Amino acid sequence: MAENNEFIREVNEEYRRDQVAEIWRRYSGVIIALAVLIVAGIGGWRYWQSAERTRAEAASERFETATRLARDGKSTEAEKAFEAIESEGPAGYRLLARFRSATETAKRDPVAGASEYDALARDSGLSEGLRDLARLRAALLRLDAPDPASALTSLQGLAAPTAAFRHTAREMLGLVALKRGEYDAAGRWFDQINADPQTPQPLRQRIEVYSALVAGGPVTVTEAAPAPAAPPPVTR
Repeated sequence: MAENNEFIREVNEEYRRDQVAEIWRRYSGVIIALAVLIVAGIGGWRYWQSAERTRAEAASERFETATRLARDGKSTEAEKAFEAIESEGPAGYRLLARFRSATETAKRDPVAGASEYDALARDSGLSEGLRDLARLRAALLRLDAPDPASALTSLQGLAAPTAAFRHTAREMLGLVALKRGEYDAAGRWFDQINADPQTPQPLRQRIEVYSALVAGGPVTVTEAAPAPAAPPPVTR
């Protein structure tokens, strides 16, 4: 029985060798081509990874240089550096550069800076959160404009219950109303901030001050009574 088992095993092994030989004979060209493609693919992938890493490191250095220029007050040079990254850098750094470029532009020209943020807000390739951030910054830049109606409309949209930047939008809307003497409107915005369970604690502390101002209402300035005339000098 053992001899029969050994014979069957040898026959099976021989059969498998014949099968492998036949497969190799018929498909060796395909197998070699696949092997070459796999090796080339792995090599290409590693080369791409290395190239992307090199580009990212270079972009990081350029972004740091542009940021340093901005920090040193060299706005014109910083803008040019950020614009170069926008056109040549990796996707992540291009996006960062666009936001920073808008910030630098706004320092010298708020209207132009707001327009750059508008372009970011319209970019459908960005996430909704980043687009909302651009809308917020554009609105904040326009609050001091002669007619801030568009900024207030934008802030009202950003103040929706589920909006990512609702806390900042509500605070600014409340402060604008407070500045205009619209105490009821200001109180409503501040109440929304207080009622939101996700309001950050520092903002809650500021709201206590704002609410006190609202409760105090408009300050009435009364005209002071004229001081009594000095008595005539005593003559001897």
